[in-house]
Amino acid sequence: MTEQHGDRRPAGELEASVLAALWAADRPLTPKEVRKILATGLARTTVTTILTRLHEKGMVGRTRQGRGYAYTPVADTSGLRARRMHAELERGEDHGSILARFISDLSPEDERTLRALLDGDQET
Repeated sequence: MTEQHGDRRPAGELEASVLAALWAADRPLTPKEVRKILATGLARTTVTTILTRLHEKGMVGRTRQGRGYAYTPVADTSGLRARRMHAELERGEDHGSILARFISDLSPEDERTLRALLDGDQET
C-alpha cells in the first residue's frame, strides 16, 4: 500500500499469497478455489492471471480439470527461493563476481553453513 499505487499491493505479494494457499492445500486447486481461500475480493480472472504467471515462471504445475486447470506448487519455499537465486545468477554475465559479492555479504553463520554444504558435511 504505497502512496504511488494507492490500494495496490506490493509486487509479489499476491503471488506469495497464492503460493501460500497452494502450499496449505493437500491437492491441486482451481483458480476459483484459490480465490475462495484468499477471501480478498479478487476477481477470478486476476487469480487466474497470477496462477498463469506462476506457471510460466515454473513455480507451479498445472493439470487439466474440466475446461480449466488445477494448480500445485512445484517446490517448497526453500526450493522456490533457490530457483529465484539461480534465475538471478543466470541474468548476469560474470557469475564469479556475482557469487563473490553474494558470499562477501553472508553472515558468519551463513558462511559456515555454505562451507559445510560445499564440503558435503551437512545435508539440506
